[in-house]
Amino acid sequence: MSGLLSAPAFAAELVMYTRNGCPFCVRFEREVAPVYAKTPEGKVAPLRRIELPAGGVRGGELREPVIATPTFVLVEDGREVGRITGYLNDDMFWGLLGRLVAVIENPEQVQRSGAQTQ
Repeated sequence: MSGLLSAPAFAAELVMYTRNGCPFCVRFEREVAPVYAKTPEGKVAPLRRIELPAGGVRGGELREPVIATPTFVLVEDGREVGRITGYLNDDMFWGLLGRLVAVIENPEQVQRSGAQTQ
């Protein structure tokens, strides 16, 4: 089960795959999570957390398996648009997330350019 199968309340969401004891997940929760919902990105793609089971998840609408935490998968209409694997700091996260959100806000521009986000 990928965790993407349940219908989201929004057309887009950011699914965070996390694990207990993940130090980078803890850092994200401290540095980004408290303000995420108040940001433009958080309004476009609300955050949903899923505990990553041993062995990871694959299939469903995922482009490739999720095996590391944290992994942030941007989902639109039940399919993966792109992902961020890992978390180093808030600057890196916001920069990468901005690129992903641009894909769902301007899909025609992305398709014309042939750019693929991952």
